[in-house]
Amino acid sequence: MLSEKELAWVKERYSSVYLNPLTPLSFLKRSELVFPKKTAVIYRDRSFTWKAFANRVYSLANGLKNKGIQKHERVAMISRNNNALLESFYGISMAGGVSVPLNYRLSDKDVAYALNHSESKALIFEHIYAETIKGIQKDLRTLEFFIEIDSPEENNGAPLGIPYEAFLNKSSSQPLDIPVMDENDMLSIVYTSGTTGLPKGCVHTHRGAYLNAMGELLAARMHAESAYLWTLPMFHCQGWCFVWGVTAVGAKHVCLDAVRAEQICQLMTQEKVTHMCGAPIVYTTIADYMEKNGLHFENTIRGFMGGAAPSPVNIQKAENIGMDIHQVYGLTEVYGPHTLCEWHSEDWDDLPLAKRAQLKARQGVPYATYTLVKVVDEDMNEVPWDGQTPGEIVMKGNNVMQWYFNEYDKTDEAFRGGWFHSGDAAIVHPDGYIEITDRLKDIIVTGGENVSSVEVENIIAEFPGVVDVAVISKPDEKWGEIVKAVVHMEAGIEATAEAIIKWCRERLAGFKTPKEVEFGVVPRSATGKIQKHVLKQREKDLLAGVRPLTSPPLAGEARGRG
Repeated sequence: MLSEKELAWVKERYSSVYLNPLTPLSFLKRSELVFPKKTAVIYRDRSFTWKAFANRVYSLANGLKNKGIQKHERVAMISRNNNALLESFYGISMAGGVSVPLNYRLSDKDVAYALNHSESKALIFEHIYAETIKGIQKDLRTLEFFIEIDSPEENNGAPLGIPYEAFLNKSSSQPLDIPVMDENDMLSIVYTSGTTGLPKGCVHTHRGAYLNAMGELLAARMHAESAYLWTLPMFHCQGWCFVWGVTAVGAKHVCLDAVRAEQICQLMTQEKVTHMCGAPIVYTTIADYMEKNGLHFENTIRGFMGGAAPSPVNIQKAENIGMDIHQVYGLTEVYGPHTLCEWHSEDWDDLPLAKRAQLKARQGVPYATYTLVKVVDEDMNEVPWDGQTPGEIVMKGNNVMQWYFNEYDKTDEAFRGGWFHSGDAAIVHPDGYIEITDRLKDIIVTGGENVSSVEVENIIAEFPGVVDVAVISKPDEKWGEIVKAVVHMEAGIEATAEAIIKWCRERLAGFKTPKEVEFGVVPRSATGKIQKHVLKQREKDLLAGVRPLTSPPLAGEARGRG
């Protein structure tokens, strides 16, 4: 057995030989070497090989360095999914900088806050967001220059920044060495949606992104002949780290700048798509289009579903048209997915479709890359694995963020007890699989009884013709809170509140049955999460006699943008 002295001697002399910092930038280096002529990226009518893609990344990186971007300085991005945004993730990091991908559906105030809070020195943005940038430009304290990506459908007016293609053309495509010496260095600062206050900047490291991407690849069973369709916004946790993972195996990135069912189905066939990710509403949109047009995918599409707890109906609809759905669960604080519903083929493949969908709706178990998850009570004790006792999901491991950037108190609160606290309530089944029952803040307490809004949503989702549903608490003088449902019906199909309530009463305990049902569009965030805070605030305003200034935004609609 080696002594501590001998181990120290080996490390001192040879660590440069046997130890390289983990960084997803190494994935690009490998694919450029192994697959130089293979198609790497598709966006609309543009196509790039891995060699051409790498050259564009180097041009961007060299250009940023020439503009004065130093190690660890931040460069922000606001863009839809396209080749330029994908190149930016790599180019910024290859220049030694830190990427700050921003959700283009944030309010103007939140965009300005994130740019200032991150102390971003440069901004790469798509032309369609130029008016947003102009509107907040006077409030931006640290930005020194802008780079502007063309928008295919809208290129009117003088550019606000340096045209992206011109910036690349004027820069050298000379390859750069990977500038990472410490794998725990910042790779990216990803901001939360700010639904409970100002957005928080989650610091993702090179090591964390590398390992999360490896976990995704293992779960997705992706390889060089795979093709990944970008239905998920890249700004969300580097696209759940598929920005890196697809590149790692030399698969094909198929960029999509808007979720339109017809275009998705065309690309699926045209580009021989094998994988995609998205919120339940994305899969429902595709499934409804396919069913109405009598279509079925020729090859199986392996889909990761996350961003919001799905109902078994969501999963069953997608699998009916030829998809193989896998539920994943996570948050911005954990690089996107942290758990997945690992499938047991021998035990579950022969079960009826409805039962399989029910099993797949669970959030599952940790990834293979040494992530830890458990469900605990208020004293941090694990709850029994009985499928009944609720607690909070807490996590730790290689894909938990490093900290909230420049937010010491908030980091302390999130990491109390040595675990990251998710704020999600869940149960643990006897097989160790977790299942979300609600956000802790969304549990409804009516007459002293706790109601899981997710449970009620799953029941209503089974009602014929329901497209989307949100269940919230409504203040009530007698009960404290009552259960209220907002239901979005399919066009041309009518239902009554009484019919929905009767449906629930036959399937749920009386106290869980909604006392009110409203029909309308369910507001959702850019990542597919129901914006229950919008609906709850509206109820409070109505109770106080305040007329809401605006109605909730359409599901999946950009609030004021794109």
